[in-house]
Amino acid sequence: MENTEKKLRKFLDEAFAPYGDFPARVDITKELLVNLQEKYKDCKKQGMSDDEAYKATVDSFGDAAEIMEHMPHSEHAGNDAAESEQNDGQSIRKSLKEAFRLAKKSNSKFSATDLQRADLSDIDLIEADFSFSALKATSFERSNLSRATFRAADLRDATFAGANLTDATFAGSDTQNVRFDGANLTGTKFKATALQGASLEDAILVGTKFSYSDLGGVSFDGQTLTGVVFDKSSLKDATFKKATLHDVSFHHSDVKQAVFDGASMDKVTFALLKAGKASLENVTII
Repeated sequence: MENTEKKLRKFLDEAFAPYGDFPARVDITKELLVNLQEKYKDCKKQGMSDDEAYKATVDSFGDAAEIMEHMPHSEHAGNDAAESEQNDGQSIRKSLKEAFRLAKKSNSKFSATDLQRADLSDIDLIEADFSFSALKATSFERSNLSRATFRAADLRDATFAGANLTDATFAGSDTQNVRFDGANLTGTKFKATALQGASLEDAILVGTKFSYSDLGGVSFDGQTLTGVVFDKSSLKDATFKKATLHDVSFHHSDVKQAVFDGASMDKVTFALLKAGKASLENVTII
């Protein structure tokens, strides 16, 4: 893989050579190299030879000129140094965002990538793979992340407000203090995930699966949960006040210290909670 990395690095150097040392070149080429390496690995897993995998990888890159359309160039700098630096910083962030957009069009992936505090909002990231990535305080607001994968990712303080996370997978990730407000979590899977302090206000919770996860202190107050699974998860101090629960599973979950005051639920859900010794005073069976 070392020789392949050198070849891919050389490919990127040659692709961007005509454009000189433009702002953000180091950041762009670094991220794209990671994406191309992941693409190469995927091709090898599909049974391709080294040469076939390399050709498929570089073919997926697309046109450097298309990416350069979104790059800030040094000749565009303003006269005022402070203003120029600020504008360049904003342009670089926009350029990185657009590079990710273009890379995704080529089926590139973002695993093992440092994207902390990146702005990835309003982007089509269907089936994107962010496994093992640093995503602390990254914004995915309103992005389409259906079938995306987040394995062992650091997502602390990230924002998914309004995002489409249908059938996305979070496994072994740190999602403390993450905002899922208004996100579509239909069929989303959270396995062995730390969700303490996460916000799910107005999130769509249909067929969402939380297994082996820590939801300590998470609020589901006023939410409607349909077909949601909390199997083998910790719900210490989680609250379901005035929530409506339809066909919700709590098998082998710690529900003794969860709060269900004023909640409405079907008979099966009620029976599961009662078996788990949850406090069900002021609960309505529907």
